[in-house]
Amino acid sequence: MRADVAFSDFLHFFRSWISNPMRVAAVAPSGDSLARLMTQEIAPLDGPVIELGPGTGVFTRALLARGVAESDLTLIEYGPEFVPGLQRRFPQARVLQMDAAKLAHADLFDGAIAGAIVSGLPLLSMSPRKVTAILGGAFTYLRPGGAFYQFTYGPRCPVPRPILDRLGLKATHLGATVRNLPPASVYRISRRKPLDLARERPQSHSETVIRPATNTDPASDD
Repeated sequence: MRADVAFSDFLHFFRSWISNPMRVAAVAPSGDSLARLMTQEIAPLDGPVIELGPGTGVFTRALLARGVAESDLTLIEYGPEFVPGLQRRFPQARVLQMDAAKLAHADLFDGAIAGAIVSGLPLLSMSPRKVTAILGGAFTYLRPGGAFYQFTYGPRCPVPRPILDRLGLKATHLGATVRNLPPASVYRISRRKPLDLARERPQSHSETVIRPATNTDPASDD
């Protein structure tokens, strides 16, 4: 990216943060190092790909660099100040201004066909109810084997374990980068396999184990 474009994006992002720090949650766009880490597992055949909270398009450009077709991108942006720039920079992508918590009711695709979802949303600043709605809605569009990629500035996964358990999901730490402002980590969130769920399901104390009856009546031998 040209230096003048990068500086313009920084000013745009910084102004948005000043006006609504809880929604934007960062003073500057994500860096290229974080963008590469977020998209390292995504291949061209993973399209369609959904991006949540693309902002100025840092992760979007990284997805294109990975070979994902621009026409295979659906960009979900809540901030009206970012939408015109996304439409101008990525004219072949589908850009929708909406709240990601309403994904379950959006009818983005006819079925679960997306191969990946990349999230730039500030989950740490959201309520558990909203995080649950975002993830629950997102996974309605992910095909089997698809994954949800999320970064965080915190020391652990930004999706609490109770929410993962409720939705039947698991989180895997993919790596971290200090070449970002601030330093960040990336997690892959995916569906648990049935065997994983069976292993983690606690046995209920009310369960009754029924064994085949053993006939001990000598009269039955007749």
